Amino acid sequence: MSFKNSFYFFLLLISFSVKASFILLPMDETSQKNHLKAYGITYWCLSKQFKASWLLNYRGGSFLLPDTPEIRKECQIRGVSFELLSDSETNTILSEISSPSQNMETVILEKAPKIAVYTPKGKKPWDDAVTLVLTYAEIPFTPIYDEEVLSDQLVLYDWLHLHHEDFTGQYGKFYGAYRTAPWYIDQKNEAEALASKMGFAKVSEEKLAVAKKIRDFVIGGGFMFAMCSATDSFDIALAAEGIDICEAMFDGDPSEANYQSKLDYSKTFAFKDFILERQPDKYEFSNIDMTEKRQIPMEKDYFTLMDFSAKWDQIPTMLCQNHTQLIKGFMGQTTSFERELVKSNILVLGENQQNNEARYIHGQKGKGMFTFFGGHDPEDFQHRVGDAPTVLDLHPNSPGFRLILNNVLFPAAKKKKQKT
Repeated sequence: MSFKNSFYFFLLLISFSVKASFILLPMDETSQKNHLKAYGITYWCLSKQFKASWLLNYRGGSFLLPDTPEIRKECQIRGVSFELLSDSETNTILSEISSPSQNMETVILEKAPKIAVYTPKGKKPWDDAVTLVLTYAEIPFTPIYDEEVLSDQLVLYDWLHLHHEDFTGQYGKFYGAYRTAPWYIDQKNEAEALASKMGFAKVSEEKLAVAKKIRDFVIGGGFMFAMCSATDSFDIALAAEGIDICEAMFDGDPSEANYQSKLDYSKTFAFKDFILERQPDKYEFSNIDMTEKRQIPMEKDYFTLMDFSAKWDQIPTMLCQNHTQLIKGFMGQTTSFERELVKSNILVLGENQQNNEARYIHGQKGKGMFTFFGGHDPEDFQHRVGDAPTVLDLHPNSPGFRLILNNVLFPAAKKKKQKT
């Protein structure tokens, strides 16, 4: 055989050796260079009408995609690790996953969800972990705020994230420390102007109307995700419907007498029997939050993800997919939730059992679902006013940010009925 023919024969052998039918995005701890961008690749595939599967509990919750030049190229551009699989290798993996002895499951991902982020323009004084990771993962989203919500535009979206909002009309309870700060004064003026524009006499009334629209979005089948103060302040606003819980510095008149006894906990999503913080200058909404009760140093602050049956409880299993069950803790205005104040029908997905706190919870409301995640930024233990945003290039494998992206991708899944 001539050298030329030998060379062509060698190239032919190479072409056979790299021929594959599927691409695996491994999500275990050692194989994946960029876990966060792997979610973006999967979302991109769905947006391009490619088929995709989520392999629950298989190597950290890996993704199975068809092998195409476009997907290979996109993985290379974004720095996402991938493995090429033949039909027989894929069938072996799927057979292992389907075995009754394995706590694994294959979930088909059907379509890319339309994502909205409820967030004010400028976002002062906070940046937002969800918008950071969506941008980093290159998952498209639409910023919306009160005008869009009140004009019934939520029907355009499948998934909604709530920025660190205060739905009670108390301006984040920043009054005590920041009432003279220019950003606080500007924020208060802007909120009052927007409430007036939308036809409300008070910001608290306007925010309640927004909260009720979001409630109806979930009841109608939407998916809602909230972090930090958007979790408890949302439920507080719903429980306090028709009750003035704001002091004069917030809305121009005193709060209603005995307002605590008038709260209606049946209206809330996740919390019950909570007691509101009456001091207007205290940076706290209620006793739902554990921030002041916990005495845990940063080096010992962790919470554990719960273990669910992948074959019977696919929804919580999807939301807990990760390459570790032990997640670093991080603080926020609402850091975590008092376990006794979480309703019995709410699933606790992540907890610090020793401190009796829930960190990550999930529930159903009507036809829709919601997830509450305590804390501000998974890679910034104590994010303070004015601190720079987290640079996710330094944290491409963040387990905490993975939990956010589990929720983003979750509505794409074809879900089986849960075991009751």
